[in-house]
Amino acid sequence: MGRSPRRSLLLVFGLFLLLNFGCAQENPPGVPEDSKEDLESKDVKSESVLKLNAHIPEQEQIVVKDEEYRGVNINKEVPSEIPKEPVEIIEDAKVSNSKLSKSGAYSIDDAVPSFRSSNIEEAYAHIDGRVSPSTNYNNNGQPYVITENRLKTLRERFVYPFYDQGGDENQGDFQKDIHHSTPQIHKNFNFQLPFFGFRYNYTRVSMNGYLEFSDPPSQYTYPLTFPIKEWPAVSDPSFIGIFFSKCRIGSTRQEDVNQMIPGVYFRMERDLQTRTDQMGVEMRERITWDLRTGLIGADTFTPKHSVIVTWKNVSFAGGYGNALYKTNSFQMVLATDEVFTYAIFNYMDLQWSAHTEAGGDTAGGEGGTPAFIGFNAGNGTQSYEYKPYSQSSILRDLSGRGWGNGFPGRHIFRIDEKILVGSCNKDIDGANLPLMFAPESGNMLGGTIVNVTGPCFERTDRVICRFDTEDVVGKYAEKNIFTCVQPPLMAEGYVRLEIAVNTENYKWKGRYFVETPGTATEKIFFETNDIHEKNPSEIKITWDKRNLTMNDQHNVMISLWGYRENTIRPQFEYINHLELNAQNVGEYVISPGNYRLRDDLLTNDLQVGFIQINLTNTGDNSVSPVLWSRPIPLAWYFNSQWERLYGYKWPEKMCNNWLRSDRYLKNFAAELPLCPCTLQQALLDKGRYMPDFDCDKDANPKCFYNKGAMHCVKTGNPSEEGAGQQCCYDKNDYLMLSYDQQWGSRPLRSHNLGFLPWNEANKVPTMSHWYHDQAPFYQCCLWQHEQAIGCETYRFERRPSQDCVSYQPPGVAAVFGDPHIVTFDDNQYTFNGKGEFVLVRTDVPNLKLDVQGRFEQVAPNLYGKVMATQLTSVVAAGNSSATIEVRLRPQHAQWRYRLDVLANGKRVFFDRKSLKVQHFPGVTVYTPTYILNQSEVIMMFQSGAGVEVVENQGFLTARVYLPWTYINKTRGLFGNWSWEINDDFIRPDGTIVSVNVADTQNIHNEFGKLWMLTDRMVEGRGSALFTREFGRTASYYNNATFLPNFVLEPRDFIPPNRTEDINKAAELCGGSYQCRYDYGMSLSRDMAHFTKNYYDSIVNIKELNSKRVISCGVLETPRFGRKSNFFFVPDTKVTFECDKNFVLIGDQRRTCMPEGRWDVPQYGYTECLRTQEYSSRQAGMTGGIILFVMIPILLFMAIIWFCCFKKRKDKGKTPFSFDSLEPRSRSNSRVNFKAASMGNLTDSYKSDPYQSPYTRQKSEPYLLREDSQPIEKLTSIDPVNADIENETKTFTSPSQMDSMRSAKESTSPIYTLPKKRRSYDSTYRTHEPLTGHPNSEFPEKIFDISEEDVLSSGSNDDSDLTNTTITKPAKDITFISSNKQKQYGRRRQKKQNDSGISTSGSQDAPVFVDYDDQDSALSSQYSPTGSDAYSPPTSPVYGMDTAKGYLPVMMPVLEEPKTTPNPKLSTFATPMKKGKSTDALQNQQDPLAPGELRTFSSRTTMV
Repeated sequence: MGRSPRRSLLLVFGLFLLLNFGCAQENPPGVPEDSKEDLESKDVKSESVLKLNAHIPEQEQIVVKDEEYRGVNINKEVPSEIPKEPVEIIEDAKVSNSKLSKSGAYSIDDAVPSFRSSNIEEAYAHIDGRVSPSTNYNNNGQPYVITENRLKTLRERFVYPFYDQGGDENQGDFQKDIHHSTPQIHKNFNFQLPFFGFRYNYTRVSMNGYLEFSDPPSQYTYPLTFPIKEWPAVSDPSFIGIFFSKCRIGSTRQEDVNQMIPGVYFRMERDLQTRTDQMGVEMRERITWDLRTGLIGADTFTPKHSVIVTWKNVSFAGGYGNALYKTNSFQMVLATDEVFTYAIFNYMDLQWSAHTEAGGDTAGGEGGTPAFIGFNAGNGTQSYEYKPYSQSSILRDLSGRGWGNGFPGRHIFRIDEKILVGSCNKDIDGANLPLMFAPESGNMLGGTIVNVTGPCFERTDRVICRFDTEDVVGKYAEKNIFTCVQPPLMAEGYVRLEIAVNTENYKWKGRYFVETPGTATEKIFFETNDIHEKNPSEIKITWDKRNLTMNDQHNVMISLWGYRENTIRPQFEYINHLELNAQNVGEYVISPGNYRLRDDLLTNDLQVGFIQINLTNTGDNSVSPVLWSRPIPLAWYFNSQWERLYGYKWPEKMCNNWLRSDRYLKNFAAELPLCPCTLQQALLDKGRYMPDFDCDKDANPKCFYNKGAMHCVKTGNPSEEGAGQQCCYDKNDYLMLSYDQQWGSRPLRSHNLGFLPWNEANKVPTMSHWYHDQAPFYQCCLWQHEQAIGCETYRFERRPSQDCVSYQPPGVAAVFGDPHIVTFDDNQYTFNGKGEFVLVRTDVPNLKLDVQGRFEQVAPNLYGKVMATQLTSVVAAGNSSATIEVRLRPQHAQWRYRLDVLANGKRVFFDRKSLKVQHFPGVTVYTPTYILNQSEVIMMFQSGAGVEVVENQGFLTARVYLPWTYINKTRGLFGNWSWEINDDFIRPDGTIVSVNVADTQNIHNEFGKLWMLTDRMVEGRGSALFTREFGRTASYYNNATFLPNFVLEPRDFIPPNRTEDINKAAELCGGSYQCRYDYGMSLSRDMAHFTKNYYDSIVNIKELNSKRVISCGVLETPRFGRKSNFFFVPDTKVTFECDKNFVLIGDQRRTCMPEGRWDVPQYGYTECLRTQEYSSRQAGMTGGIILFVMIPILLFMAIIWFCCFKKRKDKGKTPFSFDSLEPRSRSNSRVNFKAASMGNLTDSYKSDPYQSPYTRQKSEPYLLREDSQPIEKLTSIDPVNADIENETKTFTSPSQMDSMRSAKESTSPIYTLPKKRRSYDSTYRTHEPLTGHPNSEFPEKIFDISEEDVLSSGSNDDSDLTNTTITKPAKDITFISSNKQKQYGRRRQKKQNDSGISTSGSQDAPVFVDYDDQDSALSSQYSPTGSDAYSPPTSPVYGMDTAKGYLPVMMPVLEEPKTTPNPKLSTFATPMKKGKSTDALQNQQDPLAPGELRTFSSRTTMV
């Protein structure tokens, strides 16, 4: 029966559907069902390392429900074409043990999944088969959302997908053009792939197991060595070598499960971050989590582009027969976000290791030199060889090592800037193995989680991580990752990080950078400035919650820590918690009122602290990171406690306590450099000052501690005492002073970098600075008013600004172009040497400095080689400092960093804010905050020397800044800095070359070339300091025979037919011969432009530094007053004003004079006084003026009255002459003066009143002159019958007085002197010459008759003289037999008898008076009063003869007394009684016998 056409068509269509459905249920060809194995047991990264990338758009985040991937969330619904029920993936990509290679690696067959349900077929058949999925597949316009199970399934597969079907030519990713005759093909990326410092937008896929970016050499020599030393003569290729060896396409064996075509497969997935199709989303998520969990430091990476290259069944070249079946299979996955690049090497199956040219056998590819595994940057720069596998017999172990993501055979690398290995290595041993860790820096306070990779770990291993000197025990994460938590460290800069596994030594080592708390990456943020107030109502803090965990269900604890320095060991202590269980939502509001009732007795003296946030419950298998705030004051917490302790004026009390303690500390400001006067000077003093990151015009203009400042600088290195200097500048670019305002510049007792040893008080980085400098500023100024006593003491005494009056700008020298040099003394010349040369050398203790430069030949121009050189590298080292080298990177390697910086041979980078400043021993290195590409590097040495290296478009300049301490101490190409250009050209041997700067050939041969360096020490030059890499020594760069072009003007060396180039040079450069020369040689507009730019810069710098800024210095603002301005330059007029209720006194205006000083105040220095104080001071001044006027008038009137009265009283009396008196003893001198004052002298004296009958030689006793008048002997009298009222005065010789003392009477001869009234109360220094008169020789007499001289009765009247009698001789006169008179003090007198005169010896023996070291001849013992407190001067009594002793015959003969004294005279010593006079004592004596008289002094004497 016939069928209709329509029915027949339906039948055919049904059979077609049936056949297709049936085929879909079968396994792919060549993949039997029993070859699949479950991979659910595969180890994957634990949750503690998983973090969600912040850059993933919210709509693209994936749903993760399993605990392994918790924290990753989306709210997207599954697209309609995907079944609403969860899609079950049944054991796809499972690998059985039978499919493992001998090395244990996975077979490539695991890339081919099998499906056992129609739902799976419908959802994933287009992507999991052999057919390449279409990039247009977009789920009917709905964005694809990956499920948790799907992601887990994908990550359980070892090999990334590649296809041999589909596409335009139905060949999928297979590269049919790669074969034996064409081993490589070109591929364009259409994106930038950073690799080993370079960046490429293309590649060449080679059959020989690598991706190539530049031309290889014509042939290789085995074993391979990269970079090629002969570059640039021989090409040095840039490549990524997963298995660099000569290969050929092999064959698929019949028993192979995967029957895909052997060969090379290349697949590229671009724009992954924005794609929403299934292939794009799955590729992005799979790569993201494989890298985040498989490589430390990649926890925020999200790929933007990826490249998958697979070599399937490739054999070795040179084999024969069945060698085609001896194949290797491996895969390379590249992922990049155009900044970071990662590489995954998957080794599925390795059956051979070397091709025949490398020595391998022809049958099995064994022996010889195995394949090279590693990376080469090319262009002669750098390379990395993956040891111990590369070109080694254990290469085949690659398929069983690595353990990336838990897979044996997976090796992960980071390859954008430098090669970092993310896989463990158990096949290497040594004492200094490279340790990889991330992050590479952390806060000094600790808590940073550091993941380390090096050896392969087991769960039972005990791993100890040593940070500097602190040890911590690590925690197992997975086979190639161990986790350590950084402990608190009292250190800054680079420290050692080492690990030891079990009982092994510390073999794996690296360098870990410790960030100071003040410059560390900020993790806790304060929304407002409430934290700085002393009593805020609330404080809001925020943090990035993903820095702690990805699980929002975890709680955090917020606590408070503090710091103090009570002993030599600083103390960092826990204070209290702020919140025990707060949800990790990234923000929290602190209410200080909740802590007012707390009483922290042990910690309430802490003034500086930090807020800490950490997880409350981390579980058993994870650790918690710790977040720290920047240093903060603690008044908001301790406010109530301090008020209870110190009262409501607690800021004042605490400030006073600090002032007392700070005064005990050593003064430090004298050792600090002075601040520059202007901001321009500060910015150009590169050796001493660097930006203060708390007030930086380019990065942080807030300037909280220096309000009103536009920019601040601080010393780059601590002083020898650990102190620092801060200089701030206002909007007028002038220095701000603390004398003017509290926001002015301040010296710092403790530098932010601290000082070794860091674990002692006053030396801890940041914390000591806050304890000694910042916290007192809060207490004394911020929490009081600016004019408080404490704040003014802080500003004027403890932390006063240093003015800039004596500031000395540094000397500067520079090199630039090809190359041109400007010396310190402004000498300009050109030197085109090729090699390494000395720029500056100072070989002086404490100022030792070496700055060296490398000059390499300029690249060829259009016409061939350029016979000139340019600066490509600078290295410098100070006295015992680290060696810092700055290199120019190749042009194509400058996409991210323009310069390489090496510290002691290790590369360092400044690409993060916390790494902008790095301190090494003796030197601080930093890049300006506005420089993001590392194109400017400044080195600051401890001596104040600075080196600045600047790069622009591949052209360098180096400038050296030296303080004045280097004058006359520099040598090298920059000359001797002596302010004299004639001695710039000093050779290494010290001789001076006299050359013309225009004679470049003579300079080259006689001077410049002699400063070439070698790798060995040479006297006068030193040795090269450059880091040597890849076997390149100084001889590699040095070429003493290089002959540059010595002609400077382009018109003289450019051929005449090139007039355009000559004219162009003149047009571009104008008057700069350096610029014209560089353009004429290189024909490069860029080189000419920057040569001119660098030349103009050095000229401007020198001009600014040579311009002296005249400063009048500090003009203090009066307390309770203000100034109209804060300028201190000439012609500045400053007006003063006072606050309300204050009165201004002194000058209201001051002017800065042109010579640099403030004018002298006319009305006194300016002050502001309170009204009451001003009134009191005015009254005092009025009274003072009155006294000042009246006292001189009264004194003048008193003097006039006294002169008139004395003249009238002395009228008619004979003048008194000292020469008329003979020498007397102290006891007699008073009597003789009394008598002489009466004017009753003898006739002999009257005949010659000015002639003394006595004379003596020096050191001889008094003797009578031979021409003297004869002296009449006095008649003996009877003292008993003497008339008391007689007008004569009697005295006796000393020997006779002794007998008178004992017998109360004397029969000795008594001599009589005339009497004269004389008032004598002064001491006459007769040896002092008179001004304007000739010197006169005076007898050595001292006429010091004081009130306690002689006690005698009677008054000053003439009638009383008759009662005056010597009553008691001195006790301190000892007459000894000697030819020389000596004076003895009281302390050396021997005990005498009552008379005070020694009676030992014969009466006729020669006797002398002995005086010892006293102003007078007699001690106080010879006082008639017997007072020890009295010591008047006196003179010897008699002239003496060594043979006869006393010579009474030589005494002057005076007339006999008319009467004799009363024999009843009573002789006694008046006892000392304070406040009593002798007149008052008369009535206190014992009763006298009948006829006995008392004797007193003639004047009232207080005793």
